Amino acid sequence: MMKFRFRRQGADPQREKLKQELFAFNKTVEHGFPNQPSALAFDPELRIMAIGTRSGAVKIYGAPGVEFTGLHQDTATVTQMHFLPGQGRLLTLLDDSSLHLWEIAHRNGCAHLEEALSFQPPSRPGFDGASGPLSLARVTVVLLVAAGDMAALGTEGGSIFFLDVPTLTLLEGRTLVPDEVLRSVPDDYRCGKALGPVESLQGHLRDPTKILIGYSRGLLVIWNQAAQCADRVFLGNQQLESLCWERSGSTLVSSHSDGSYAVWSADAGDSPMTQPTVATTPYGPFPCKAINKILWRNCESGDHFIIFSGGMPRASYGDRHCVSVLRAETLVTLDFTSRIIDFFTVHSTRPEDEFDEPQALAVLLEEELVVLDLQTPGWPAVPAPYLAPLHSSAITCSAHVANVPAKLWARIVSAGEQQSPQPASSSSSWPITGGRNLAQEPSQRGLLLTGHEDGTVRFWDASGVALRPLYKLSTAGLFQTDCEHADSLAQAAEDDWPPFRKVGCFDPYSDDPRLGVQKVALCKYTAQMVVAGTAGQVLVLELSDVPLEQAVSVASVDLLQDREGFTWKGHERLSPRTGPLLWPAGFQPRVLVQCLPPAAVTAVTLHAEWSLVAFGTSHGFGLFDYQRRSPVLARCTLHPNDSLAMEGPLSRVKSLKKSLRQSFRRIRKSRVSGKKRAANATSKLQEANAQLAEQACPHDVEMTPVQRRIEPRSADDSLSGVVRCLYFADTFLRDAAHHGPTMWAGTNSGSVFAYALEVPAAAGGEKRPERAVEAVLGKEVQLMHRAPVVAIAVLDGRGRPLPEPYEASRDLAQAPDMQGGHAVLIASEEQFKVFTLPKVSAKTKFKLTAHEGCRVRKVALATFASVACEDYAETCLACLTNLGDVHVFSVPGLRPQVHYSCIRKEDISGIASCVFTRHGQGFYLISPSEFERFSLSARNITEPLCSLDISWPRDSTRASHRLRESPKLSQANGTPGIVLASRSRDGSPDPGHSKGADTPEPPEAMLSPMSMDSATSADTTLDTTGDVTVEDVKDFLGSSEESENLRNLAEDEARACAILIK
Repeated sequence: MMKFRFRRQGADPQREKLKQELFAFNKTVEHGFPNQPSALAFDPELRIMAIGTRSGAVKIYGAPGVEFTGLHQDTATVTQMHFLPGQGRLLTLLDDSSLHLWEIAHRNGCAHLEEALSFQPPSRPGFDGASGPLSLARVTVVLLVAAGDMAALGTEGGSIFFLDVPTLTLLEGRTLVPDEVLRSVPDDYRCGKALGPVESLQGHLRDPTKILIGYSRGLLVIWNQAAQCADRVFLGNQQLESLCWERSGSTLVSSHSDGSYAVWSADAGDSPMTQPTVATTPYGPFPCKAINKILWRNCESGDHFIIFSGGMPRASYGDRHCVSVLRAETLVTLDFTSRIIDFFTVHSTRPEDEFDEPQALAVLLEEELVVLDLQTPGWPAVPAPYLAPLHSSAITCSAHVANVPAKLWARIVSAGEQQSPQPASSSSSWPITGGRNLAQEPSQRGLLLTGHEDGTVRFWDASGVALRPLYKLSTAGLFQTDCEHADSLAQAAEDDWPPFRKVGCFDPYSDDPRLGVQKVALCKYTAQMVVAGTAGQVLVLELSDVPLEQAVSVASVDLLQDREGFTWKGHERLSPRTGPLLWPAGFQPRVLVQCLPPAAVTAVTLHAEWSLVAFGTSHGFGLFDYQRRSPVLARCTLHPNDSLAMEGPLSRVKSLKKSLRQSFRRIRKSRVSGKKRAANATSKLQEANAQLAEQACPHDVEMTPVQRRIEPRSADDSLSGVVRCLYFADTFLRDAAHHGPTMWAGTNSGSVFAYALEVPAAAGGEKRPERAVEAVLGKEVQLMHRAPVVAIAVLDGRGRPLPEPYEASRDLAQAPDMQGGHAVLIASEEQFKVFTLPKVSAKTKFKLTAHEGCRVRKVALATFASVACEDYAETCLACLTNLGDVHVFSVPGLRPQVHYSCIRKEDISGIASCVFTRHGQGFYLISPSEFERFSLSARNITEPLCSLDISWPRDSTRASHRLRESPKLSQANGTPGIVLASRSRDGSPDPGHSKGADTPEPPEAMLSPMSMDSATSADTTLDTTGDVTVEDVKDFLGSSEESENLRNLAEDEARACAILIK
């Protein structure tokens, strides 16, 4: 008898209210280093720093936890930024010559970054219909004068315009044109040659009426604004790059395009000076590259600092990125691995102080920020409490561990402090300390683990807003690599000229791609972890507080099981070092398990209580007893036609003919099956459908969505043997009366293998006996459509996931219900299904692909706590799809709760890198160097909450130029912000937004009253592979129409200028 289910009951109001208390989607903070930085600024009074990017983002940083982010209306490069000292205001210049004024405003006790005004310079006469005497060429340099109330704009045409900063309007009658400057220049210097663009503008610290002007041709002029005349003229003939005015105003230093710099005396009479006091090419005499920027800082001891970028010998070291620090006879050439964007010194700027006395040098590079302590001998680097380059080596995998015990946390921090001479937690030497972090101190700690291409695993403090580096684990020392002579080369070059000194940790080159980390797993109760790599290496490590010299046990597991007809064509295995090796304090390897063939490890899991580790590759899976150093199980999952799996990831080239042939077979099969189904349809079924369609539907029910027809996948698909997930559980597998250890494995072809394990019981808290562990295949499940199995989890009698190893035995979590019937949740790429145990009969399911038309990419079980009631929480299933949407389902009922659009579906790498936490948060890469943090929980939110002490010179001026906010959301690199209503270029508000500044903000723009950190987040127990698959690329290529609609929508939303609320 056929059953028809066309209707379902409507929404329950009580349940809808409960959903609002449990679930809420927020993109909260961006961790890591800004992608593609382009500008730098520092406020010496507030001690805050700003970084601008090529995408138009503005990020302001202070003390750890103090962060503000904004986004310009247009996607234009930020070329310059200047703080109005002590006012919390920032003037930005974009590459389209537009100027924007940002404010850090306080509301509800917290600070927010807002764009107040913008200014687009008028174009040249005759272009764009512009008329009038004022016309600006491209703005090349900006200088704030008169305490920030006025700005001087140097242009490409050589003119200097003056701008009123509070209103962003041009001051008429103040423009300084090149002809006016040339009157003070001798006739023989003019010689019909133009001065060129304005390259530099510098202000005098003690006399704000004087401006030092540098033209590209080399002419330097000290211009007196009060007298409107030139006080001094310096006739330079070399192309100018940069200028710096010494603190007292008696000395100038200029840098040039030939790699030289010159020192000029400003007190040597009134006649034009033709020759500098000192002119030198520090890295000559051979041709050198330009010195792009130079700084002069004096000290009470008499030895001044000269700091400059560039100037390296063009032929020998023209490709180096260097900043040179010269003091007396000491010269250090800081050698970086990425391009230099800008740099500044932290020094005294009070007019009453006689000397600069620089404390620190901050260098912004394209891939990292480096700060040097100039007061400590040797000028050591200062560890950064945030802005660490996550991508110092490319990230290959990530995992999150929450609720880290205090003892383990202290041991990891201690191991990290031994790796660096100065602890990263020491904030006294970090010079950027502005603002106050108002967020509560996290009661529990969260770890973010990132695996990298060079074989390292980095531990990050993810408890709060600032992602702080704690410890770095390196696995390369265990293996013999091809590039071990790099250290000897570096030592041999120490005595050479220039005196290079390697600075920074960004190193994009890996010694050997086989070292890449593919999977990591950490047991937070025993301080044991597993690191699995690209060449089939699986390392079991244990945390030690002291250095040890010991040998590492090596074992091999053959996953092919002597199957004939298969030949591995990929890379060779890594050769381990023999004999005792010295390991520093931290995680030290105990056992190395080598998978054969040495394919990349695709899944790994650890059970410290049973001393077992399971691992899987594209050929099969294995089980290893690391206490007895012996393999327990090896199972080959290869299909007879699975030849592609033997080629390896480093040499894999898929056959185009085979792919096309399989595609045509699927199309032909679907057409034939469709015709058969149409021919077998009966007239009675058609009549029944017609009668049901004619019936009127009541108002309290809704129609169920039409399910898509899913074609089963072919059994001989390539890479069908890839092991996607592994899982340990103490549950009922053999019968309903006896439970015991089990291991579950899911593959790319929809196969699930369940093994019953015989693990010798441990007496009390001691280690288990030395008897061998046995594994017997208990169940084998084949999903109907052969969809890849993404995750497996066992639910106890109450429908809750089983606790982690040692959680229940140490009373750290509620013991599982072993009386009622257990169930296993199997998540494939197409559907979620719950089976009863031990019979493995289907109980409930939800067909995600059939209903939503998407495929599952990431899955995790998470606990969502209620905002209204502290004691109420629900365990749900969080799922990320290939379209970038996040869905939440109830467990074990698998009822859809909420879904949100999280990641752009075109962002394949972002979707592949996503990792969930066990308390409703998540991370994904929005660029190679940045993690976006988001929250699905209404209660557990990690977001910046900070304040800044600001002194406004005129409160009325500030209030009159504030823009009223609109609750429409936008994004800065993925983080939601608040879009501001547009303001006309002359500073007057739009007619639709003509209310005063005292108009109350809309409710959507206010701070959420509940802001809690995510210290209760836990590790992702159902981790899936982070590789970009062929399906991901197909999804991306097949979404051109939808991406066009998305682009149009983004253009509509980008008409107003966006800021971030925190």
